[in-house]
Amino acid sequence: MYLRMARRLLLETDKRLLWKAARLAAWGGMRSIWKHQRRIRRGEFFPPFLYISVINSCNLRCQGCWVDVAAKQQRIELDAMDRLLNEAKAMGNRVFGILGGEPFLHSDLLEIFRRHPDAYFQVFTNGYFITAEVAKELRRLGNVTPLISVEGNAIVSDQRRGRSGVYESTLEGLRHALENKLFTGVCTSLCRTNFDLLSDAWVDRLIEMGVFYCWFHVYRPVGPDPNPDLCLTPEQSRRVREFVVETRARKPIIVIDAYHDGNGQALCPAATGFTHHISPWGDIEPCPVIQIAKESIHDARPLRETLNESAFLKDFRELAARTTRGCIALERPDLLVELATRHGAHDSTARKTVLEEYQRAEPHVSQYQPGSEIPEKSWAYRLAKRWFFHDYGVYAQHFDASRWQQPS
Repeated sequence: MYLRMARRLLLETDKRLLWKAARLAAWGGMRSIWKHQRRIRRGEFFPPFLYISVINSCNLRCQGCWVDVAAKQQRIELDAMDRLLNEAKAMGNRVFGILGGEPFLHSDLLEIFRRHPDAYFQVFTNGYFITAEVAKELRRLGNVTPLISVEGNAIVSDQRRGRSGVYESTLEGLRHALENKLFTGVCTSLCRTNFDLLSDAWVDRLIEMGVFYCWFHVYRPVGPDPNPDLCLTPEQSRRVREFVVETRARKPIIVIDAYHDGNGQALCPAATGFTHHISPWGDIEPCPVIQIAKESIHDARPLRETLNESAFLKDFRELAARTTRGCIALERPDLLVELATRHGAHDSTARKTVLEEYQRAEPHVSQYQPGSEIPEKSWAYRLAKRWFFHDYGVYAQHFDASRWQQPS
């Protein structure tokens, strides 16, 4: 598998783009984690990765979407993005996740990439707006990897996305990216209607197309219309983890997994302090699906002080770590209401109903299923997670497994 992956990298890539990915994303990302670890030892905090939702608008209406895509357009303006990125880079960060809405609806998105050639951007997109011209410019820039969402076959995609013709338009954007040899990924939010996409046949097709990485998210029933009937069963969630581990050991494609360490133990990237999220309004949230905030990137203080001194975010990390090794938003949404009340945190949505949504939300199983841990089979992933992606000791400090109860 490793030789086949090396062969793909040598024969199927634009070597300039591969070098930029290695220098900015791989090496730069590792250095940002080392700096994060040193800050932790000093009792300081700044997450090594930031997810940034640059705009709330989107051309689709997906099931279970938590973003106010139909509200009045709100975006992070160019000057604010420059300030945010420059302050994060000064702390050692080099890799940024760009979300929406649909990020390519932000008219200055390409300009953001141009202004920050020393940063690497992973763009979560539905692919609609990756035209041949856009893909050509992304290739020229070399510091962007599109992560294109494919939600199933044509019928399922249209149902999941709330529009007709979605599948064909997404694949067209994917083709433009691949024809320009962009380092391209495909992600899928797995739910009960598209679970059959979790297959060797689908992964083999991605490899044949030229896709270099994939990411199988698990559907999260959040937002104003959570659609809990789409949630995976505990057995299906376990099957996702099994498939990811097996695929990593057998297929020449990178498989991203943000919710387990090398030993298969569950973790939450926000609870570990690995990442936090910036909303289109500039609010600093624990993660994209937890839409409450106390601070903003527009605050007068430097970002390093805002994040380091935030009692709200610190309390969230400790609360999440002592509650579960999984997702507190799924397992204990009631605790998020208590957290917001305790700190006077505000609802960071346009709809202003998120606390009511948490109050009426039913608990659901997340990635934490104790006794069902599935360790990595690939030595490369085991080593990478051991050194760069683990729990940083937060659960040892706070989590009492005897208090955890699986949601009904």
